[in-house]
Amino acid sequence: MKKNLGTHLLIDAWGCPRDLLDNPELISDVIDRAITAGDVTKINMTVHQFSPHGVTATATLAESHIALHTWPEHGYFAADIFFCGNKDPYRSIEPLLVGLCAARHKVRRTVRGFDLSRTTSVDRTQTAECDHNEEAVSLDTA
Repeated sequence: MKKNLGTHLLIDAWGCPRDLLDNPELISDVIDRAITAGDVTKINMTVHQFSPHGVTATATLAESHIALHTWPEHGYFAADIFFCGNKDPYRSIEPLLVGLCAARHKVRRTVRGFDLSRTTSVDRTQTAECDHNEEAVSLDTA
């Protein structure tokens, strides 16, 4: 039995105007629009302006997070959207792309969770052949 805990999207976007990608207030507004579109709950947001350029913003959500990093000098941004449960992170992509005028983009999806039909045990033991006391890790999957 598989247990899906959420969906994690990685977005790469190119061809964005430099002035948009270097505007922390706009980035904050665009993420707020993505939060609204995704019908998720914002806990807080942190936005940082780099010098000489670039912005990183992270929104902590009750359902997980949205993070966005910009490289204005390349017209590029990278974002990740992770929503737990049955919330649909795809709904939050368009506000990012439209708000930052992306000419093209790529989305990669990962389902987060685990397979309950498989068990994994980890055995941590000291090894005699290790002269600096590293732990040997053995993964045994049944």
